[in-house]
Amino acid sequence: MCNLSHRPRTVTSHPEGSRQVEGDKALEMAMSQIERQFGKGAIMRMGDGAHEKMASISTGALSLDLALGIGGVPRGRVVEIFGPESSGKTTLALHIIAEAQRNGGIAAFIDAEHALDALYARALGVDIDELLISQPDTGEQALEIMDMLIRSGALDVVVIDSVAALVPKAEIEGEMGDSHVGLQARLMSQALRKLTGNIHRSQTTAIFINQLREKIGVMYGSPEITPGGRALKFYSSVRIDIRRIETIKDGQTSIGNRVRTKIVKNKVAPPFRLAEFDIMFGEGISRIGSLLDVAVTEGIVRKSGAWYSYDNDQLGQGRENSKRFLQENPEVAVQLQAKVLEAVGLLEEEEPEEAEEAREQ
Repeated sequence: MCNLSHRPRTVTSHPEGSRQVEGDKALEMAMSQIERQFGKGAIMRMGDGAHEKMASISTGALSLDLALGIGGVPRGRVVEIFGPESSGKTTLALHIIAEAQRNGGIAAFIDAEHALDALYARALGVDIDELLISQPDTGEQALEIMDMLIRSGALDVVVIDSVAALVPKAEIEGEMGDSHVGLQARLMSQALRKLTGNIHRSQTTAIFINQLREKIGVMYGSPEITPGGRALKFYSSVRIDIRRIETIKDGQTSIGNRVRTKIVKNKVAPPFRLAEFDIMFGEGISRIGSLLDVAVTEGIVRKSGAWYSYDNDQLGQGRENSKRFLQENPEVAVQLQAKVLEAVGLLEEEEPEEAEEAREQ
């Protein structure tokens, strides 16, 4: 008679667990092989390279910084600024350059239009002694120079003004009436395929200024298009549409333009936000005006009729008088700016170590 109590116990295997272990080992071996072949950082887990906040460069207009969602234009991305003539495209790009330089960065301006005014750039706050400038002869030369500067890893921002002026070499060498269909679009498509990876690795902000054209015979929808094909629209992380909406006057004298920007594409924050600010003749973007607008929106500055008041003190009657008061009283403007930045969440917080060192000193 067989004694069942002493029968040996069978051990059940766990094929799923062992398969998982083997899969992890195979994955680690594959990742190490990829790093040996293509260099460190060629592949990683997304959490290893995650950042709490995307780095950005301010535009000089607080309202536009808020509309962009991250406090400015993103680093390591392609940005397109487009709009009609004399709408403030180059002015906005020069202010971004000035902000980058103010924080110790290096900037380059590729002037394909051969129309940059050095005195105007200086008036906007650009350090023209440190600004790198190139005035290339062809579109290929401009994009090659841009690629070499970006690959150096030393630049914070590079601007091309403008895409419409990037004339292919074949068009320059050809006759005046020759047809060159799609040549510029192919040039931009090829260049952006090369540039995008280098832009991300170097964390350089690449800004392309573009013009507007109109398609003939469009019955429905907007007839406006931007030159250079579809590649720039595809590769851009941010596209800013800037347009003049009214003229600012002091009596009968025109002293500036009121412009409206629309973020028509944004890969780093919600798109389609609007921002308005002043561009004053000979001065550029009015920081005080943009600060005042945001302060009113946030309820920090109260507007009653034509009067503006802050902390129970009247700033002035009318917007221009209130701006003038803040310009003449910079200590009030600094205090107001700190409150506004705190209210909108753009006030930079000290690191715990830095705060501890400050207390000890």
